[in-house]
Amino acid sequence: MDHKQIFNVNFNYPVAFCRGIFNPENPLLRDTLSQQDKDRRHRVIVYIDEGVATENPALPDDIRNYFNAHVNQLELVADPAIVPGGEQIKNDYRLIMGVLDQLLEYRLCRQSFVIAIGGGAVQDAIGFASAIVHRGLRIVRMNTTVLAQNDAGVGVKNSMNLHGAKNSIGTFAPPFAVINDYDFLNTLSFEDWVGGVSEAFKVAIIKDREFFADLCEMAPLIRRRDVKSMEGLIERCAIMHLDHIRTNGDAFELGTARPLDFGHWAAHKLEGMSNFKISHGHAVASGICIDSFYAMKQGWITGDEYAAIETGLHQSGYTLWHAEMDRRLGDGRLELLGGLADFQEHLGGELCITMPRGIGAKFEVHEINEVLVETAIQHLKDCFCSPIGEDQVS
Repeated sequence: MDHKQIFNVNFNYPVAFCRGIFNPENPLLRDTLSQQDKDRRHRVIVYIDEGVATENPALPDDIRNYFNAHVNQLELVADPAIVPGGEQIKNDYRLIMGVLDQLLEYRLCRQSFVIAIGGGAVQDAIGFASAIVHRGLRIVRMNTTVLAQNDAGVGVKNSMNLHGAKNSIGTFAPPFAVINDYDFLNTLSFEDWVGGVSEAFKVAIIKDREFFADLCEMAPLIRRRDVKSMEGLIERCAIMHLDHIRTNGDAFELGTARPLDFGHWAAHKLEGMSNFKISHGHAVASGICIDSFYAMKQGWITGDEYAAIETGLHQSGYTLWHAEMDRRLGDGRLELLGGLADFQEHLGGELCITMPRGIGAKFEVHEINEVLVETAIQHLKDCFCSPIGEDQVS
């Protein structure tokens, strides 16, 4: 006899936007950690992205001072640990194992907290380690890049790279809380400043025509590092991602469609082909252009709509052509097209690619005309292939 089990698990976590999170007079972090048990002294370990620590040398002392100011409620179990940032931490399982060893060494339990301060890769890696110790420690994501604050660090996924495939190992483990401190944006390189803007274009193109128009208008301001424009972009984009996760009925991606991965089949492949020298933001910008050009050729968006997408991304500061996009295998097929099979394998079942149907709407396709993809890539090459340095932004 079958005994079918059906049950629901409710998740909830706050996503806060602030400044000065480690100012001892700012109660946000203390109150966030104490929200479920105000009478407990909470044990906490902190990991800092190496790049963030370099650009913010006072940060470890600021953290220690904060915990000293709230010593009755919070216990810092060890000095803040510095970990490699970017794809380096996701590519080396030994680094992940080092974090696992430390979490167990300090005897952190399911009521303890892990604070990850850094970009999306550090959030993925530390979140993955935290999710598998005691089947889940409480992770607080303190995002420091635009990409992490508006996309990668606000959702429910954790991962690392293995066998040359991006995000091939991972879990779904919602964070205990997300805290986006805008002060971290002040020290970002241009690469990290612009890195999350393509994700805003992505979600706007398939979900919100008005947001897309606003992005196109503010693109030159973003390129000039206008702080007010960027803060508005981050919060609006983050909320759209959170709304999708909360309301789409498939938060843990059990189905075959992943609408928020519009443009990503090519982006993930491009990152891997470059050994991750091409950043995620630039790869996504190129992937969006490839799929949007394809959609234009199929009549799903107009020529003017495609032109607005391409211009908005370029004016934001993206390099849209990369030499890897022209690389071919022994049989003459573009290597980038292998990203379609990678995507299908990751999702399972039939190929399912999200495409725009007009700006602000989407649908799924299950077959891709590779000749049209090549046409899209050739277009980007014709428009944006320039001598080294000519089309770069800094």
